[in-house]
Amino acid sequence: MLSSIATVSISGSLESKIAAIAAAGFWGAEIMESDLIACAASPREIGAQLKSQGLVCTAYQPFRDFEGMTGSLRTRTFERIERKFDVTQELGATRLLICSNVHPESSGDRERIVADFQELGDRAARRGLTVGYEALAWGRHVYDHRDAWDIVRRAAHAAIGLVLDSFHSFARKVPVASLRDIDPAKIALVQLADAPQLYMDELSWSRHFRTMPGQGDFPLVDYVGTLQEIGFSGVFSLEIFNDRFRAANAATVAVDGMRSLTYLEDQIARRRHAALPAPRVRSSGIEFIEFAANDTEAPRLARMLSTLGFREAGRHRRKAVTRYAQGDINIVINSEVEGFAHTHDMAHGASVCAVGLRVDNVADAMTRAQALRIATYSQPVRSGEHAIPALRGVGGSLLYLLRAGSGPDIWREEFDLTKMTNNAAISIS
Repeated sequence: MLSSIATVSISGSLESKIAAIAAAGFWGAEIMESDLIACAASPREIGAQLKSQGLVCTAYQPFRDFEGMTGSLRTRTFERIERKFDVTQELGATRLLICSNVHPESSGDRERIVADFQELGDRAARRGLTVGYEALAWGRHVYDHRDAWDIVRRAAHAAIGLVLDSFHSFARKVPVASLRDIDPAKIALVQLADAPQLYMDELSWSRHFRTMPGQGDFPLVDYVGTLQEIGFSGVFSLEIFNDRFRAANAATVAVDGMRSLTYLEDQIARRRHAALPAPRVRSSGIEFIEFAANDTEAPRLARMLSTLGFREAGRHRRKAVTRYAQGDINIVINSEVEGFAHTHDMAHGASVCAVGLRVDNVADAMTRAQALRIATYSQPVRSGEHAIPALRGVGGSLLYLLRAGSGPDIWREEFDLTKMTNNAAISIS
């Protein structure tokens, strides 16, 4: 994920904002016009600072009230945008963001709007620039990203792309599934913001209550996950309008923003089971159930097993571990005075501490488990013992993964029948 943040998201001077963004580890920064106007440095100087800090100027924004203007207003609009192109180039940016028109004299005629963007594309292309078009939730005629996409699609110009903003999409309750109808190659930029679900006008909601991903009620995991699924691999940029964030320390908020994107990526990865590096592995059964029990508990547990028809079937050659069997059922009592079973017994008393599962492909099972961020467990293996991979299970227990059919070898090689006494299982008291 190429990470970016708009300078409006944090506090301070533009120079200090850029420094905080770079220190937080972002790939790029969107320069907000209001920040540039309030800055004593020139656009070229800001562009040089971005470059020296290792940042890409993701976009210069916004240009307002562009499409659908008529008469002299249209002429002045194109004059304004040429000047805005100058600033964009001085910043070292290649992308200018245009948000949908809110001017009362703008026309909603779709053919006129498409023609405006075609002419704009020609002008931008002559400068080596691209323009991204964003649907504001309070736009006069265009307030849904589906309409913005229709305009970009019909303009069919290489220099005109679509800007998606999660806030505007969710504020207007646009279905996430609609993103699948968009050509990912035409998405110029994706802006991300979360927010609590509030019932108020979209403009006030947007300007004061946006939050970092994971801090609000929007399903951003679905939103970003869908964009990645359709093939978008471009820039995801945080655009957070929030009074409390702008009053807080810039460095802290920038780091929180980067952390929120990392968290979002992690959540998407956790839900994307189909993308895991190994297929689901089926278990063909349980090879054994292991109880942890101390020297006092173990004889009592053994006696209970004998009344249930289990017989002592072997004792470990080097450990205080005894196997009891009945048909294909194997129960192991581990009375070691150190190690995992001992620790489990200290915490829980006599109880099941591990289960051995038979699986066809142990390596695939471990790979999949690790991709799902399931913790593994290992302990020193002595000579003559089998190294059995294990996963952390429920309640601190372990799940051992055994290759199907390997059980008899383990019982034969690690356990000794000669140490058993006659009627050992039923004579323990």
